[in-house]
Amino acid sequence: MSEPARPDVPQQSDEAPARGMRALAGEEFSAAQAVGGVRGLVEAVLPGLVFVVAFVIFTDLTIPLIASVVAAVVLVVARLVQRTPVTQALGGLLGIAIGVLWAWRSGEAENYYAGGLLLNAGYLVVLLATILVRRPAVGYVVEALRAGLTPEAVKAEANRAPDDEAPSAFAALTAWRDDPAKMRTYAIATWLWVGLFGLRLAVKTPLYFAGDIAWLGTFHLLLGVPLWALVLYLTWYVVRRPRASAAA
Repeated sequence: MSEPARPDVPQQSDEAPARGMRALAGEEFSAAQAVGGVRGLVEAVLPGLVFVVAFVIFTDLTIPLIASVVAAVVLVVARLVQRTPVTQALGGLLGIAIGVLWAWRSGEAENYYAGGLLLNAGYLVVLLATILVRRPAVGYVVEALRAGLTPEAVKAEANRAPDDEAPSAFAALTAWRDDPAKMRTYAIATWLWVGLFGLRLAVKTPLYFAGDIAWLGTFHLLLGVPLWALVLYLTWYVVRRPRASAAA
């Protein structure tokens, strides 16, 4: 006969760690799972790595651009053939296509990374603004995940009958703002992401204007998935602590 579970002993969760930002609402965190495993890491890194290596070898813009596009397309086709979700691979292909188009039209290899720099700057400004107006963005993301606000749930909420008296699933998106402890927690977590985008810009922008493709490409990879996974873990740790304390 098996021993009954003791109420004072934490039970192991059978739920596997989630991928991407969904990991923020999980009870466990796995960096490998968060980035999509080895395959997700390859899909995020390979096209950019191919571009840098090809540019260093050939010192010509055409071959690296073609090689990076081919690498991204192969990754998408591989998922289509295996009938696995293509969202991540397609997102990478879109990002590569924008960089390739920009670099090809300008004739400057560093413009392969221009779109990413602008995107990082945009994220930094938006996140910083949410902190300044006391609406830290991470709070909305985490509370939406915890409330289970999937696209299907949002659609169901939009189709609710006017006389439906059941609590709205959207209530969780704003209820946390009345909790000072949660406000501080989500502000700290949002600052982590401000730091991520700020560090990327501080390191890569001078290299972009210097036209140093080798180092720009290297830091683009180093400050990409590895740093993103680290900040995602730190965010999970920060936002999880209040939940763990409350459960205890």
